[in-house]
Amino acid sequence: MGFVYVAVAALSLLSVGQSAPVTSCESLIQTVEIQGREQLLGKWTYLAESTNIIGSKLLTNMFVESVWGRLTAANESDAIDHYQVQKLFGRCFSLSTKLSLQNSTILMEGTYPSSATLLNTGCTDCLVIHSQYTIGGSAFTGLQLLSRRNKVSAAEREEFMKQVDCLNLPAPAFLDPEKDLCPDESPSQESQTIDLTSIKNDRESEVVNLLHNILNREGGLSTLIKLFSDNVAALKQK
Repeated sequence: MGFVYVAVAALSLLSVGQSAPVTSCESLIQTVEIQGREQLLGKWTYLAESTNIIGSKLLTNMFVESVWGRLTAANESDAIDHYQVQKLFGRCFSLSTKLSLQNSTILMEGTYPSSATLLNTGCTDCLVIHSQYTIGGSAFTGLQLLSRRNKVSAAEREEFMKQVDCLNLPAPAFLDPEKDLCPDESPSQESQTIDLTSIKNDRESEVVNLLHNILNREGGLSTLIKLFSDNVAALKQK
């Protein structure tokens, strides 16, 4: 799930297998066979993302502080429950989605359909996820770096940047590893996590159309940044 999509969902709510190090592009963008969902399960920290959504890097750098996710086995043998928590505007927002694993491809259906594969990486506790997704009829591509750790080495960071370059994607947005992650649970009112799942289920079409319309018109990125900024200012006054 891309960082910007969750940020837009938050705005809508507020408004209402591994290998040795690789170097060549042929190796860097080689897909990895997923032996079973067990290798995907557990808690992951999202460290970086590149996508050809216009303005994605700028929006991520401006508003996204940290992201983590947990993948757990669902009742169906090929299904995975994905729980993601982002810190935006100084607050925590969560989103729950269901994924399915078919022939080494991770699928998500619905208004925001996507398919993803894992790419080869020399990072032994990382996932490099190459995604294809559709927003409002427009197709986009993205690459995400996840790790069991909150920070990767300079070599691992450089490898991801090379993968981005090999796929002809824009320069990635790296999240600050010094930023605190949202807690697994909310111990106090001040750190309460706001669940966006109902927004996804009840108003996903509206959120997707908002993002699609803004980013596909002249001055749309500036409009989106202003919407975020206005809402951040309103939150700080509360």
